[in-house]
Amino acid sequence: MENTLGLEIIEVVEQAAIASAKWMGKGEKNIADQVAVEAMRERMNKIYMRGRIVIGEGERDDAPMLYIGEEVGICTQPNASSLCNPDELIEIDIAVDPCEGTNLVAYGQPGSMAVLAISEKGGLFAAPDFYMKKLAAPPAAKGKVDINKSATENLKILSECLERSIEELVVVVMKRERHNDLIKEIREAGARVALISDGDVGAAISCGFAGTNIHALMGIGAAPEGVISAAAMRALGGHFQGQLIYDPAVVKTGLIGESREANIERLTSMNINDPDKVYDAHELASGKTVLFAASGITSGNLMNGVRFFNGGARTQSLVISNQSKTARFVDTIHMFGEPKTLQLN
Repeated sequence: MENTLGLEIIEVVEQAAIASAKWMGKGEKNIADQVAVEAMRERMNKIYMRGRIVIGEGERDDAPMLYIGEEVGICTQPNASSLCNPDELIEIDIAVDPCEGTNLVAYGQPGSMAVLAISEKGGLFAAPDFYMKKLAAPPAAKGKVDINKSATENLKILSECLERSIEELVVVVMKRERHNDLIKEIREAGARVALISDGDVGAAISCGFAGTNIHALMGIGAAPEGVISAAAMRALGGHFQGQLIYDPAVVKTGLIGESREANIERLTSMNINDPDKVYDAHELASGKTVLFAASGITSGNLMNGVRFFNGGARTQSLVISNQSKTARFVDTIHMFGEPKTLQLN
């Protein structure tokens, strides 16, 4: 899968990032997302694959493309028989977020990305459009920190695993009312808090790399993005756990269904019979082969954002594979026409 699709999925996230970056700083988050979706889908439908979206756009919004269940790839098109033999290709599940951090793009803030994860059919957890309590940490702490422990306990464990004082640790938390007590506890334990407004996929993945100065992600964010984060962290060997949050009273902000009871019924209808189950990265991304790809829209801890120049653009992307056990950073110059000069820095 990696040999067949590796370069293709890089181009998928690159095209989404370039399209969205053209709307950076214009205050139009919906348009920034829409153009990313369109560019991602257009490039995806040129790939010789049988893809199915398991996590995508607007589960509750009747999204016109990249919706859950949509088939993508040239071999899923009506004229597929004239282009390829679909029966010779493995079926692939795909989780996408064409513009992770729409507000970040709209207001010119750092950390937005175009992201996706792929695995063979059944290899990605089809998370509902709910919220998820998350804990991400570096590989050294894998299996030692635990989402059921308090933030204080986990910080002590992290300190021991990383051989750092608690005061040196940085924990990323989304700036939400629901996290007020968590933020207070982290600070009282002695660690530092990096608050973000959006985009916790990048924060989770940053825990898997040394040198990012991010040592944990804690708190509640979107469940679909949790699965994408888990795919990357599984391939990196990092720690990731997620627990679905189905009670609107816990979330406090955002849409999460009509009521706690109705949400439990919805989970049951999706064959999720233990709504309080804690999932690890291997359960959220269980496939034999798992690939993750991201391209920076605006610059963040891991990647530069899209940089336009006369006649082209430069992107930086990241591809992580559990198959080859690699994390590749890819620097690409895109020539739109006849550029006068190529931008090298």
